[in-house]
Amino acid sequence: MSVSHSRWRAEWAPSIPRELMAGAVATFALIPEVIAFSFVAGVDPSVGLFASFVIGMVIAFTGGRPAMVSAAAGSVALVAAPLVHAHGLAYLLAAGLLAGLFQILFGLLRLGVLMRFVSASVRTGFVNALAILIFAAQMPHFMGANLATWAMIGLGLVIIYGLPRLSTAVPSPLVCIVVLTLLAQALELPLMTVADLGHLPDSLPQFGWPTVPLSWETLRIIALPAFAIAMVGLLESMMTASVVDELTDTPSSKNRECSGLGVANVAASLFGGIAGCGMIGQTVSNVRYGGRGRLSTLFAGAFLLILMVLLKPWVSQVPVAALVAIMVMVSASTFDWGSLRAVVRHPRLSSAVMLATVLVTVATDNLAAGVGTGVLLSGVFFAVKVARLLQVQREALADGTQLYRVRGQLFFASADLLVDAFDVREIAGAPVRIDVAQAHVWDITAMAALRRVMERLRRHGSAVELVGLNAASRELAMRLDTSLD
Repeated sequence: MSVSHSRWRAEWAPSIPRELMAGAVATFALIPEVIAFSFVAGVDPSVGLFASFVIGMVIAFTGGRPAMVSAAAGSVALVAAPLVHAHGLAYLLAAGLLAGLFQILFGLLRLGVLMRFVSASVRTGFVNALAILIFAAQMPHFMGANLATWAMIGLGLVIIYGLPRLSTAVPSPLVCIVVLTLLAQALELPLMTVADLGHLPDSLPQFGWPTVPLSWETLRIIALPAFAIAMVGLLESMMTASVVDELTDTPSSKNRECSGLGVANVAASLFGGIAGCGMIGQTVSNVRYGGRGRLSTLFAGAFLLILMVLLKPWVSQVPVAALVAIMVMVSASTFDWGSLRAVVRHPRLSSAVMLATVLVTVATDNLAAGVGTGVLLSGVFFAVKVARLLQVQREALADGTQLYRVRGQLFFASADLLVDAFDVREIAGAPVRIDVAQAHVWDITAMAALRRVMERLRRHGSAVELVGLNAASRELAMRLDTSLD
């Protein structure tokens, strides 16, 4: 087998049967959420289902993370809802088209590197918050449910968790769906079915441009929602890709994923679908049941269309209880249970970041808000920790010179600590030498603080000498036209 063929096989289909079965499980896990998210956005379920089909098919080729499932997502639906309510579906499609172009540009500019600023604590919080939201989304199906529903959910969980102990040849969620559907039909149980969740499409999606005026007014209406859709979609997709990287111990191209998602969203909008992004629950389900290549993603999209159009009568009879059981399993497997023990063992600031990410995400039902909070807190806590590493030691030399040795990082968070370390009353006009050979000046604030210290000392009669300034810090001073002589 040639190297190129081996590489293609590894990327697309390490095991064709596993890829197909895992993609099928992901599709069944996708259906109830996509329909629910369509209602959140205020559009017909077919809009979300068509989008999921198109996005899945396109991103299988254009995406940067094999085995990742992307579709119409709740985070995007939350952003899209106000635009739909104010201006209608056509403007949502136009916004999705523009959002896709933003995402393509984001990838071409190689801004996927920004994911490096998302700490492990934020990622853990993101995963745990998603697990909680996935479980919370199933609660309406539990509230007021009849005995048959509870029994079927319980049976579904027994099949899902019990079957793998006997055999893993067929994914247990797929068996759960088949068994519960046949049982519900045979016993004529009073259960809610997929058909009760909303109108399912009965034809193929049609290509067409959004029917909006090509004007500056249209651009004004869709620009901000499109940017919000693009950023939320990128954030969720990048986080999901990072989760799959860890689950599979394989790398992915974040920049390609950004551009690939943009191409998929442009295609979805042109076929009458809402924009989407990576789906963490369905992706984890896909990976847990053997999905490793692009074939699982491709088949998830293709199988969705097959189910919705060709097998609509059968799919419409699948009990929602079976889908709820699958999503409960996905929620439990998504949650990082080890993080509960780690909260006590890890540094308090890291645990605080993780908990804040979870709390804000769950409280707002907004992944972007939770991750944004976590990233912000991580940055603040990091700045505080680095600032505390700054040391300024004073030493009196034989000739009466006061030597100050500065060690650490000089930036906006440590600038005031530097200034406070020099007390002109103690120096009493003596000569001062400031040694910064073991320090680095990073920004304007630190440079201004260093100059302020020197000027203050000179005003009080001290002759000041600065030594050890490294080349990068000196270059910054020259660029800012700051004199440190």
